Amino acid sequence: MIKKIKLFDPIIGKSEEKITKKILSSKFWASGAGAGYVKKFENDFKKIIGSQKCFAVNSGTAALHLALSLYNIKNKEVIIPSLSFVSTAHAVLYNGGIPIFADVDLKTLCIDPDDVKKKINKKTAMILPVHFAGMSCDLTKINELTKNKKLTVVEDAAHACGAKFKGKRIGSHSNTVCFSFHPVKNLAMPTGGLIAINNFKDKKIMNEILAKRWCGITDRKNFEYDVKEIGWNYYMNEISAGIGCVQLKKLDKSNKKRIAIGKKFSMKMNVEQKMPYSIDSVYHFYWILVKNREKFIDKMKKNGIETGIHYKPIHQMSLYKNNQNVPNTEILSKQVVSLPTHPNLTTDEIGFIIESVNKYAESTL
Repeated sequence: MIKKIKLFDPIIGKSEEKITKKILSSKFWASGAGAGYVKKFENDFKKIIGSQKCFAVNSGTAALHLALSLYNIKNKEVIIPSLSFVSTAHAVLYNGGIPIFADVDLKTLCIDPDDVKKKINKKTAMILPVHFAGMSCDLTKINELTKNKKLTVVEDAAHACGAKFKGKRIGSHSNTVCFSFHPVKNLAMPTGGLIAINNFKDKKIMNEILAKRWCGITDRKNFEYDVKEIGWNYYMNEISAGIGCVQLKKLDKSNKKRIAIGKKFSMKMNVEQKMPYSIDSVYHFYWILVKNREKFIDKMKKNGIETGIHYKPIHQMSLYKNNQNVPNTEILSKQVVSLPTHPNLTTDEIGFIIESVNKYAESTL
């Protein structure tokens, strides 16, 4: 029987088991107010990425929803890439906004600032770039577009835990940055998300996040509390937070392995369109473009290598279908394939993936 090489595979050990048993034994598994390991996780994460403040929530989708609720986007346009998980667009709709799809750069598959510029108009309130597959988008160009236009930038960093842009950690550049944690992510947790906040001097914003994270509850004293506006049941549980604290200690080491794998793939795979090498990327996965995608995926599967497709573009889904002009996204949506980069890969497995790609992939050029 062929040993299966998984597309995603979290690193777990005795430490994760120990912390889980400790939390289970404590019988303190959840805290809407964010005490215990939730608070520790927020502080540890803040130190690693260098942000002003961090707020843990129960998913990346919750992080995006809550973060966008801090801004007035109702009936206003928010520019996002169509090449993303659907939560990026859902978060705009949750808050009454109108998602406008921008194209991506074929070199990075991150949002194309030149196309964003074409789509900015009087109705535009926000740009929501996605750091695709662990590689940061060009935040310099994105931020230049917001100058003198009163536009907000909220980053979707679901793939980019530990990544950098120009040497600084993702999470320390824009006012609001959203992260996602999941068994398949670089920071593996049962479930979780986080909002990193920067350059906010208004304490009211901080209190608003805390209230909205837990059903709008404010002014709590023992059994007395008030609710002044709508909120959601978005707080992170203690078990996820405890595992997250353990995983944070491994993050840089595991990301270094991913970067090394990304470098090998970039140097040795004989496909013309592939994810570029960057020391600042954390290679959540590694993408290539191939003409014969269905046949290629089938050949890889038969050889025990799991692959994926990230993503079906959002603008092609019934809820979001429109006539947005995103030609690059249309082309690559039929050709993109995701490959494993997780740190559990052995040297032999990495070599076998490269060998198989070179054997079965038909170049797109």
